[in-house]
Amino acid sequence: MHTLTAEDWAFWQENGYVIVHNAVPQENLDALVDTIWAFTGLDRDNPATWDEQATPENGLAKRSSAGMVEMYQHQAIWNNRQHPRIYGAFADIWGNEKLWVSIDRVNLNTPAPPDAEFGGFVHWDMDTKKRPLPFQVQGVLSLTDTALDQGGFQCVPGFVNIFEEWVKTQPEDRDPWHPDLTGFEVVPIETKAGDLIIWHSLLPHGTRRNNSNIPRMAQYISMSPAQEDDEEARQHRINIWRNRLPPGGKPFPGDARRLEEDHGTTAELTSLGRKLLGLDRWDA
Repeated sequence: MHTLTAEDWAFWQENGYVIVHNAVPQENLDALVDTIWAFTGLDRDNPATWDEQATPENGLAKRSSAGMVEMYQHQAIWNNRQHPRIYGAFADIWGNEKLWVSIDRVNLNTPAPPDAEFGGFVHWDMDTKKRPLPFQVQGVLSLTDTALDQGGFQCVPGFVNIFEEWVKTQPEDRDPWHPDLTGFEVVPIETKAGDLIIWHSLLPHGTRRNNSNIPRMAQYISMSPAQEDDEEARQHRINIWRNRLPPGGKPFPGDARRLEEDHGTTAELTSLGRKLLGLDRWDA
C-alpha cells in the first residue's frame, strides 16, 4: 500500500468510501482557499455578500445552487492533484500505479438563506442500468473543517455491497441516477481540513444543505487508469491544462477575462503531475 492502511482498506470494503487524513499540507489548503475567494469575487469577511449572484456587471464567478465553482487550472488546484499522498490513495484503490487525474472543479457552499430552495441531494454520477457496471471512484478534498450541518458530503454507507439485491426490489422503470432510498439512512460525514474522501461510484452520495453560518470549501479530485493509447484524449488534456481551459476546451461565456486574470500562467507540474496529466507517459 502507498497511502491506505489495512484499517483503511477494511473500512473501504465495508462502507464503499474511505477518508484519508492529512492528504495534503496545510499550506496547500490555505493557498486554494485564498484562490477560491479571489476567483469568486466574494468577501470572506462579509457574510452579507455570500449570496450575491454573478451578473454581467458585477464580475462575480458563477456558482451552482450546490456551490460548484467553475475553476479548474489554477496552480493551487494542481498542487493538490499532483500531491504524492493523494496519488498513493488512488493507486491503492485501483491496484494500479498508471493513473490520470480528473480535471474537476471546486466547491464554495455558503450558508443557505432561509428562503433557499436547495435542500441537498443524493444521486449517482453514473448510469446504474449499464451492464456490466463499470468500476469507478470519485473523491473530494475538504479544504476547511466541515461539520455535520455545514453542507458537506453525505452518503449511504455500505450500499455498494447490497446494490444487486436492492435492484431486484426496484421497478423496471427506476431512475438510474437517483435511487429510492426508502428504509435507508443518508449519513452526513464530518471532515477536518485536509481530509480526502474517496468513494465507489455506486455509493449513493451528494451534498447537504449548509445550515451553519460557515462556508464549506472543497476540491473534487479523482483518478482512473491512464488511457495513453487514446491520443486524442491525451492531447485534449494537455491543451486545456496549457491554455487554462475548462474540460470542454472552451472558456465559459463571459469568463475569458477571469480565466486570464485570475488563473495567471499555466500551472507548473512535477514529474508525477506530468504523468497524471498525460504530458509524459508512464513507461517513458
